[in-house]
Amino acid sequence: MAKQKVVTIEDRIPKLKQRRKQKANRRLIMYITFFFFLLSGILYFQSPFSKIGEITITGNQNISSDQILKLSKLQVGTSFWKVDKDIVIQNIKKHPEIKEVSIEKRLPNHIKLNVSELKRVGYISGSSTFYPILENGEIIEKPEEFGSKAIPVDAPILVDWKDEALTLLAKELNKVQPSISKLISEIHHTPTEYDPLQMTLYMIDGYEVKATVRNFAKNITAYPTIISELDPSLNGYIELDVVPTFIPYEYENTNEDEEMVTGEGEG
Repeated sequence: MAKQKVVTIEDRIPKLKQRRKQKANRRLIMYITFFFFLLSGILYFQSPFSKIGEITITGNQNISSDQILKLSKLQVGTSFWKVDKDIVIQNIKKHPEIKEVSIEKRLPNHIKLNVSELKRVGYISGSSTFYPILENGEIIEKPEEFGSKAIPVDAPILVDWKDEALTLLAKELNKVQPSISKLISEIHHTPTEYDPLQMTLYMIDGYEVKATVRNFAKNITAYPTIISELDPSLNGYIELDVVPTFIPYEYENTNEDEEMVTGEGEG
């Protein structure tokens, strides 16, 4: 029978003491760590780092940063951790030109607001100002009250447009390529008996274009190619139809004279 090793109580006591000491040390470290974080938290919330120290706004073009900040109701020096993102977004979206809003908290105390605006597709001329027309057809009748600029440099001036026709035009203009949109100076609503949505465009390069609202965004893509092939000495207008056509004013006047003569002859 194998002889068993006998461990005396004297041999066990040092090991027990060592284990107890290790447990006590771990407990002490845990308490120290806890109080360290507690003290750090108290100091942090008492320090300027727990307050909003910086607010940056990006993405805005027509709406001033001051107006967006005012709508957000955020202020430098207020609690960084009490900022409710949903409420801030809801406040900023009260502006009729705001499409989307995102808010980001960056430690230690920086808040970043990024906004996306509804596209301005045109302007309606008023007595002393211009009223922006948004991509959804909405008219901003008092842009100054919303902190918006109303200078028609980024979209054409719309003349004699209203109601459903204006809404349809806005949707088409929203789809026009920016490189072509910037070539349009004015768009006049010139309905006819056969086409209540006919319009006349005056381009910044001097050309006149007659078109209809239907499929306008698609049809106007041919404009740069058309004018590149025209003789600059000719005066006339471009008719955007199934087949885009340049019609000299002389030809149109001749046809009108012939119609008048024919009418007189029949009489």
